Formats: sequence, structure tokens, C-alpha cells
Amino acid sequence: MNEKKSILKKITASREVSLLIVLIVLCIAITAKSPSFMTAKSISDMLKNNAVIMIMALGMLGVLLVGGIDISVASTLSFSGMTVGMLMKNGVVTSTPLLFLIAVAVGAACGLVIGLVIAYGKVIPIIATMGFMYIYRGMAYLISNSEWASAENLGTFKNFALGKTFGLNNVIWVTIICYVIFFIVMKWTKVGRMVYAVGSNREAAAISGINTKKIDLLVYTVMGILAGLCGALAVSVYASAQPNMLYGKEMDVIAACVIGGVSMSGGRGTVSGALLGSLILAIIAKALPLVGIESIAQNTVKGIIIMVVVILNVVTQRAMDKSNLKGREM
Repeated sequence: MNEKKSILKKITASREVSLLIVLIVLCIAITAKSPSFMTAKSISDMLKNNAVIMIMALGMLGVLLVGGIDISVASTLSFSGMTVGMLMKNGVVTSTPLLFLIAVAVGAACGLVIGLVIAYGKVIPIIATMGFMYIYRGMAYLISNSEWASAENLGTFKNFALGKTFGLNNVIWVTIICYVIFFIVMKWTKVGRMVYAVGSNREAAAISGINTKKIDLLVYTVMGILAGLCGALAVSVYASAQPNMLYGKEMDVIAACVIGGVSMSGGRGTVSGALLGSLILAIIAKALPLVGIESIAQNTVKGIIIMVVVILNVVTQRAMDKSNLKGREM
């Protein structure tokens, strides 16, 4: 009996397990209403179409872990995506690998500049990234020159998102690789431990010898790299490049992390939590039209579901904290 209680206690005191239960319940409820939801094609399409949010959630995880925030990610994505689109449209670059490298380089430069302003210029993250949100979006419009790249301008680049490797879509493979790398780095490397240390207690981390400015610079640069990568992916997935790409989607990236239990104050959050949060958000986006909810009401329903999951996270976290306190008392 005590063993059963112990297992139940572990389940209810685990944020990831709680999110997994929510994920399963959502899938069952949606499948009951729309049986086509759980087909292999439906799941593949859902993951492919939401890959950019899932990947950028990893970068946002790092930023939030150090106590920062970045609301410029969608603008960085748009800027890098438009760069790739216009290079193809004008016939300057046609190599798919090179175009991805260019997009990543543009994103890295954007993230590096933001990191320098925040880490060394000591500008508050929300203010700095708000400014760059407008700057990078404006630069996307400037390089577009009032034009956009359509499918006919993208050559073989658009085929990347249509192709498969070992039976799995290429975009999904990119997502998996990003998550595996982040899981290893955040769980088993010195860099990962330093990121958590800075977010948990910045002053203590500095005293222990961690260069907190370099860690800040690192997480914002990595965020930029992933946003740049997603800019190229978005162009391939949607077979077009427009300066208003994914306008406002930075909120979805942040929401995915918050749903996954990542603390906005830093020092708390996991890669698995970011993954589950992203999946829940992707399922909600896919499910609302399937279950017959009108488009005008979808944001309201989406917000309610997010709030329910966040409240569940808060309750679970309190249970974990209470359990930890009891353990110390013993």
C-alpha cells in the first residue's frame, strides 16, 4: 500500500509526468471527436508545421533560464527567411546547404547584437528585444523591397520540407536533432550547469567564477542561431518568403516554454518540459479547427487551455517544493 502511495506521490509531484498526462488526455479527447487526428500523416503534418515554434522554444528555454526574455525571435526569423528568399529569387545563391548556413549566420549575428546590448550595455532584456523586434522586422521589409519570394522562386529549396529521410520528414529530423543536442548540453555539460547557475542566483554564480556576461551573450546568440535556422525552415515549409512571416508568433514560443514549466524568473525548466509544452501548443492549434471551434473563438479557447495547464504546473511545483521541504526536515 505504501509503495502504491509512493508511486502516486512521484507521479503527482513530477511536472513532466503531469504534462504528459495532459498531452494524452488531449489526444484522447480530440481523437474521440475527430478520429483522423491520430493518423500518421496528421501527426507528421502537425509536427512539420509547428517545427519552428518547437525549435525556437529551445532557444527561449536558455534565455528564460538566465532570467531573460526575447520577444524579437519572430522578427529575427523573418529577417533571415527574407534574406534566404531574396537570394534565391535573384539567383545569387541556389545551394540548399549554403542557404541554411546563411540563414543561421544572419540569425547568429542578430542574437549576438542583442546579447551584447543586454550583457554589456546592461539594457533590460524586455526593452532591448522590443527594440530589436521592430528593427529586424523593418530590415526584413527593407531587403524585400516591397516584393516576396513565391514557390516558383525557391527552386529545389522548397523540396527540403517535402523530402523524407528513413521515412521521416526532413523538418522533423531537424527538430529531433536540435532537441537531442540541447538535452545533452543542458543535462551533462559544464555550459548547461552554468546556465542554470546564473538563472538560480546570478550573484552567487559570479562569485563562484562564472562569467555571467558571457553566459548571457551565449544564450541570446544561440537563440538567434535557432531563429535563423527556423527562418530557412519556414521558407521551405510554407514555400514562400514574406517580411510578415510568423508575425506575433514570439508569444507562442514563450507560451510553449511557460506551459512546459519553465520559470520566467530563471533557474528552473527542462528540455523535456519545453518539448511537452510545444507539443501541447501544437496539438491545441491542430485540434481547434478539427473539433469545429470557429476561428473567431479559437484564441479564447487556446488561452483558457493554456491557463489551465499553467495552473496545473503551479500546483505541481508547489507539491514538489512542499515535498522537498519535508525531506529536509526529516
